[in-house]
Amino acid sequence: MKTIKVLGSGCKNCVATAHLIEESARDLDVPVQVEKVTEIADIMGYGVMRTPGVVVDGVVVHAGGVPRPEQVKQWLRG
Repeated sequence: MKTIKVLGSGCKNCVATAHLIEESARDLDVPVQVEKVTEIADIMGYGVMRTPGVVVDGVVVHAGGVPRPEQVKQWLRG
């Protein structure tokens, strides 16, 4: 199971990113645990200055804007 954290305040783009990850995981039949991290101090702890940020299994893979569906599927397959 992949552990994915979506870093952001809960804005429209953060919600869209979490939804895209969950939907892509269902499409690929990849089990994921998606956690939303909204505390600014926690987000900054990952070195992310632009949200939404995405952390997959402890590694920051994206920051700023909604990721492309192809990117998300690559993270899930990797």
